[in-house]
Parts: sequence; C-alpha cells; structure tokens
Amino acid sequence: MLWTLNSQLSTDLPSSNGLYAERTWLHSHGMTAPQGPLPRLVQRLDLERRGDDQFVGQSGPGEGALFGGFVAAQAVMAAGGTVDGRILHSVHGYFLRPGRHAVPIHYAVNRVRQGRTFSTRLVTASQESEVIFTASADFTISEEGIAHQESIAPEAPEPYGLPDWEDLRAELLGGPSMRRADGPVEVRVCDRESPQRDVKLPAFRRVWMRPRGILPDDALLHAAVMVYASDRTLLRTAARPHGATWRLRVGASLDHAVWLHHPIRFDDWILFVSESPVAHAGRALLLGAMYQRDGVRVASVAQEGLLRLK
Repeated sequence: MLWTLNSQLSTDLPSSNGLYAERTWLHSHGMTAPQGPLPRLVQRLDLERRGDDQFVGQSGPGEGALFGGFVAAQAVMAAGGTVDGRILHSVHGYFLRPGRHAVPIHYAVNRVRQGRTFSTRLVTASQESEVIFTASADFTISEEGIAHQESIAPEAPEPYGLPDWEDLRAELLGGPSMRRADGPVEVRVCDRESPQRDVKLPAFRRVWMRPRGILPDDALLHAAVMVYASDRTLLRTAARPHGATWRLRVGASLDHAVWLHHPIRFDDWILFVSESPVAHAGRALLLGAMYQRDGVRVASVAQEGLLRLK
C-alpha cells in the first residue's frame, strides 16, 4: 500500500479513537487541543525533541492513510531542528508505506553535510519501527548571486469568487453531504473538472492556495507549510486527460521534491500551476510551479505518482 489520494485532508477528519489518543497525549504534555485546522497543523508541526537528532510528531485523528504532505512537512521541521542560521532550499522524499493516524511518528535525522554554504540532512520517519518515509533536506545561507526567471506566471482569474476545492469535490461525489471539513490550506480552483464521465481535459491545472489564517513568524514553519501545500491537488492533474474524476481513479504519491527559490513567507495567495507531460505504465510525472501574486516564482515541484483507473 502507498499514500492514497482520498486521504488528502484526513489529518482533520473526526475519529473517536484518534481524538482520544491525541487529547491524552496533549493532556500528558500540559497542552490543550487548538481550535481550527491551521492551528492544529501548526501544533502538530511542533515536534518533541527526544535526544540528539531524534524527534517525535503526533499524527492526529483521522480516517484512512495520512496525507503525504503532512509527513513531509514534519520531516522538514525535524531536519530544520538540527540546523542553525540557514534556510531550507530543497527537499526530496520517498513515500514508502501509508502513515497511520493516532500513532506517533519518530523522525531520525542524520547530519550528512555541514559545509560553509550548505547543510544536508537525511530524515527517516517511522511508525512502530516501520519506515514510512525518507527524505533529504538541504539548507543554505542567504547570499547575493546570479538571478533570473525565464517563465512568467500564467494568467489566472483572481482567487476571490472561485469555487472552493472541497465544494467541487462534494459536488462531483453527490452533494453537500459529501463535503469534508476545511483543511489548514484553502484551495480555490481555476480549472474545474467536468461532472460528466469520460470528459478528457488537458493535463494542466491552476489553483490558488493560502493558509486559513496567520502563521507564526517562523521561517522554517512557513517553508514546511509550503511543502505541505505542494502535495495538494497535484496528482489529480494527471487524471484530467483520462476523464477520471474522484470515483473513477485510485492514486498514490511515490516520491516528491520541492525547490524553494526564495525565502518563503506563506501568508498570501500562491498560484500553483501543475502539468503532467508524460505518463506510462500507470506512473505519471507531475511538474509544478508556485508563484506569488506579483508573478515571482517562489518554488518548483516534481512528483511521480501511481494512477490507476477503476
């Protein structure tokens, strides 16, 4: 089993066993559960340090497999917990097994390189001694150097007034009763899927994203939430040429890479543009670009995913 597409926001779905486990853990650490999806995500990204280069994160309540972007974001926080005075510029991860809710995630960090400009960390994420995710994360200093941006952000309608991702999903699945709870990142869709079966669309999509609230003033946290958001909506772009809406496909992220070109401040809308230039043998390649509202490209994303038609 791998990371399922249907678990995108499962970190915020109700589960009585998961809620009890999380509340018990929070109570034992003298904390209470925060209100709202973004504060809950921020709290779960605040990892507990366990000795040298060892961290523990809480997966929280929910149903199905953990959202892969959530584990990647926690891995970024673990790696960053071993680096001082440097900013994240890239992370490359492999999803190996499905993560489970209400089970702590242990992060072991290996300090591979500590150079004058770059610091490299390898992170292994495990649940109950099973490795579920591995990643390499690279950090660098801020410095002057060559700079260019050849591509400009594609034209896109303003996010205000565009349909919400969760509303569209519920509409395609049968109505308001199918709507999931809001997640920590709001998504507004420029390029809708067709409600009609087998309507083939270009393997290209534009969505606007922003946190549902204000993030604390922490550069590493902003970068981690950006990595979290970069796994949203991505693999579904590859399903568009095949007319495969939510109930007609099964998918899973296999690996995920993010390059951050500028210091990240994720406190406004980001335009996330994705395309799938090739797919073969059920594996689709996804490429993405994230732009600020002023057109500056702040991040690039690449992913290979498994995509099967039901």
